[in-house]
Amino acid sequence: MALYSKSENCIHCNDCNSKVSMFKMLNDDELAILNANRYEVGFKQGENIIKQGTSSTHIIILTSGIAKMYLEGLDNKNVILELILPNKICGSSSCFADNRYHYSITAIEPCTVCFIDMDNVKHLLKRNFEFMEAFIGHSSFDNLKTYERLISLTQKQMHGRIADVLIYLYKEIYQSDNFEFVLTRQDIGDLSGMTKDSAIRVLKDFESEGIIKTEGRNIEIIDKDILQKISLKG
Repeated sequence: MALYSKSENCIHCNDCNSKVSMFKMLNDDELAILNANRYEVGFKQGENIIKQGTSSTHIIILTSGIAKMYLEGLDNKNVILELILPNKICGSSSCFADNRYHYSITAIEPCTVCFIDMDNVKHLLKRNFEFMEAFIGHSSFDNLKTYERLISLTQKQMHGRIADVLIYLYKEIYQSDNFEFVLTRQDIGDLSGMTKDSAIRVLKDFESEGIIKTEGRNIEIIDKDILQKISLKG
């Protein structure tokens, strides 16, 4: 059950003006419209934030924590599209489509999430061209990232896919070549489009070859150049 609370990370939309780039296009009156009917919810690890197929009444922004965005496929097989960090806007793609979320989002560690009323967003899009342009650009960029993920999942061999996962984690998520792995073994498989056993086997291959080093849940990237070459060769 979600914990309904307010945190210091989500006091007013004015505070996000410096965190979310597209909000900088809004003046104080427009930010007040965005702030109306907005609320923040705390989620525990493993709780669903958005459920695929449900009505898209809000766009969401993580204000703390990390979550995973994934497609729920057949036979309980999921594909993780990306990991969501604070200040990332989600739900914009369905704003003018069929008003349904086409993916699920689940907290992989304790999160706080801001829910912004979709009708308020649509109102601002109609009255502020610069904001509308940034909003469309954001949605388009997300689509481009999904296309890149499809190349990795459909055209690369197992070692290339795991290399892509590790590069993604140390470059975009943790911005460090030494990080604590918060994903489960199943998440690793879902992120690479493989079974969890195959994903773990490739990680062990990388460790035996001196490409990475693991200690408990900690992973250190030892040879970035080799990892990059494996990614490029697929």
